[in-house]
Amino acid sequence: MNFTFCPGKPYPLGATWDGSGVNFALFSPGAEKVELCIFNNPFEEKESVRIPVTNKTNYIWHVYLPEARPGLLYGYRVYGPYDPARGLRFNHNKLLIDPYAKAIAGDIKWSDDVFGYRITGHDDQDLIASETDSSPYVPKSVVVDTSFTWGDDKRPNIPWKDTIIYELHVKGFTQLHPGLPENLRGTYAGLAHHEIIKYLKDLGVTAVELLPVHHFVRDRYLVEKGLTNYWGYNTIGFFAPDSAYSSSGFMGQQVHEFKTMVRKLHKAGIEVILDVVYNHTGEGNHFGPTLSFKGMANDRYYRLSPDSPRFYIDYTGTGNTLDTTEPYSLRLIMDSLRYWIQEMHVDGFRFDLAATLGREAHHFDKFGSFLDIISQDPVISQVKLIAEPWDLGEGGYQLGNFPEGWAEWNDRYRDNIRRFWRGDPGQVRELGWRLSGSSDIFASGGRGPNASINYVTSHDGFTMRDLVSYNSKHNEANGEGNKDGTDNNLSWNCGFEGETDNQAVLSLRRRQIRNFLTTLLVSQGTPMILHGDEVGRTQRGNNNAYCQDNETTWQPWDLEEWQRELLEWTKQVIAFRKAHPVLRRGEYYKGQIIEGYGTKDLTWLRPDGREMTEEDWLNQEIRAFGMLLSGASALECVDDNILVIFNASKRNITFYLPQPPSGLRWQLVLDTSNPRYQETLNRRVAKNYRLAPTSMAIFKYPIQSPRTES
Repeated sequence: MNFTFCPGKPYPLGATWDGSGVNFALFSPGAEKVELCIFNNPFEEKESVRIPVTNKTNYIWHVYLPEARPGLLYGYRVYGPYDPARGLRFNHNKLLIDPYAKAIAGDIKWSDDVFGYRITGHDDQDLIASETDSSPYVPKSVVVDTSFTWGDDKRPNIPWKDTIIYELHVKGFTQLHPGLPENLRGTYAGLAHHEIIKYLKDLGVTAVELLPVHHFVRDRYLVEKGLTNYWGYNTIGFFAPDSAYSSSGFMGQQVHEFKTMVRKLHKAGIEVILDVVYNHTGEGNHFGPTLSFKGMANDRYYRLSPDSPRFYIDYTGTGNTLDTTEPYSLRLIMDSLRYWIQEMHVDGFRFDLAATLGREAHHFDKFGSFLDIISQDPVISQVKLIAEPWDLGEGGYQLGNFPEGWAEWNDRYRDNIRRFWRGDPGQVRELGWRLSGSSDIFASGGRGPNASINYVTSHDGFTMRDLVSYNSKHNEANGEGNKDGTDNNLSWNCGFEGETDNQAVLSLRRRQIRNFLTTLLVSQGTPMILHGDEVGRTQRGNNNAYCQDNETTWQPWDLEEWQRELLEWTKQVIAFRKAHPVLRRGEYYKGQIIEGYGTKDLTWLRPDGREMTEEDWLNQEIRAFGMLLSGASALECVDDNILVIFNASKRNITFYLPQPPSGLRWQLVLDTSNPRYQETLNRRVAKNYRLAPTSMAIFKYPIQSPRTES
């Protein structure tokens, strides 16, 4: 294979096919020499051609190959000093993945040769450079033709107040679906299959939030134990969709397949949000492999210890932290985000450990470089932006501190809902804040209730079924002696650990699942449902299933009767939320009288029908109360009056309902003590209602005109 070449251009970074040839551009400020390596096929152990890249502009090495075409496999060898004590880890013996590669072929084949140093087992082993070649073991970057027939593709642009997020894993959600051809299971094409899209539409969710699909590293220690990095929080390619989820191939076909998935989901009115991991890479700490960034600009891409640049600052618990105060590291992230928006048409991002991205020299700064540049960017600022508002470093918990335009995972919502339904004392006061949109957290920053991503469960922790079935974690299958994961899951102690045949216990557990789902969907804010919770998916007590790519984590589709009932329940409650604007206002309730109606927009009620007092809110023993939303408070149009009553106690409680105008009665919508939604629908209720223990109920009646209502 022979190539002619010419200088090319420094921009754009990466490999860019222009219809005639390919321009290659690589950022490496400290390099002394760069070689572009061309491979005939992804299984070739040695490159067939090495092309010297001799042109450099502003630290960017560039070359143009007129004969190159899409599908070309390549990598880089970068020459420079190997001096870890100065933060420099150049090693031309290591083939490097292009940080801007649009596709990556294959996965790492673990060998000592992929490490930049000679492995000896000593504490100072990384100080001596390895002289062995890593090219047989490292994935190859792929030149991609980015053209695609999008047709009339339009973003659904679902308003935040109408958004219902469904967090799922591409493989785990589709792997067992009996209606999918086997070759499509576990893939982007599988997620785009009409059977899957119909399920999502029937369920009623408006957005899928995909666990990481950027090409990621399967950790060596997991692979050698017969496990894998199932969740994918270990990115190595910020522009490349992971080829493991491609049914069509890994030579660039994964890009086309991903775009087709997005187009089909958009056609169904479903948004695509990506869980993205820009806080670190898969290269680990000073003992980690040299796969890409380390061998090009280790001291520019990563945060290094100022006192000893051999070591990495680790705010993420993964060994390294990307340095968002460094212009080219920050540019990498921004270019990646724009690419996924403009070229891949995604609708938003959930940023893993986002507090790390907001750190300046050390501390989090809501006006720092990363957050500031996003707010000014005309492309990125217009999509949905969700922060996981914490990291593992000092001062890392930043819930409520992100700027306008951002939503945040609200773990205080999660924990309070769990505590309340577990029956813990003193939860009612905080529950009032959580149900009404968490204004105590977000209002001071100028944001409304939809800044709160409300959730009870997520990929990280117990599923909802396991939350009510296990009192402690059971992570033995992870191979770490059940020491991984956290015990602070606030699980519901019902007296029986794990599976049981006790029908009374099973009934209570399933009621709790309905309580969690229903509470989530009547709360102000943006609800997020973990895939499978709507059918009682179990991980058998594993609350850290990050390495379990098997039926432990895959979505079940062969459902028992109670699971089908739960699925129908969830559909109906989602539909109820969608039908009633008072449940998704987008602005905080103020507890004030509505002019012309003589009623408050939001009223908190005691079981005896009286309004809650400050003394009631502070009473540690209260576990039952009501929330009355006036239909006149709906911002879009006049809605029904909605009454939700909660009973987290272990006894029946009679609620005295506020009386509607003459001739009207409350209509019971649902009661979580009865799993059959349709059996309660349309039942009229007079003056009081007896609510079973550990249950909630919803009522409504149509609002009248101001004259008759007042």
